[in-house]
Amino acid sequence: MGKASFMSRVRGFISDTMAEMRRCTWPGKRQLAESTVLVVVAIIILACFVAGVDEIARIVIQLVTVG
Repeated sequence: MGKASFMSRVRGFISDTMAEMRRCTWPGKRQLAESTVLVVVAIIILACFVAGVDEIARIVIQLVTVG
């Protein structure tokens, strides 16, 4: 379990990783663009939802603490 064993495990890991990467199916440009647009739209919708909930919470807290 010396250095040679560690290095052989590292080489084996890198070799296995490279073999797995060759088996991956990579998206085309069109699929990548569609996925990117979907993610951006989802982030915008989520940001609007969080901003709305934040504003409602601010108003409620203001009513409770001021009133």
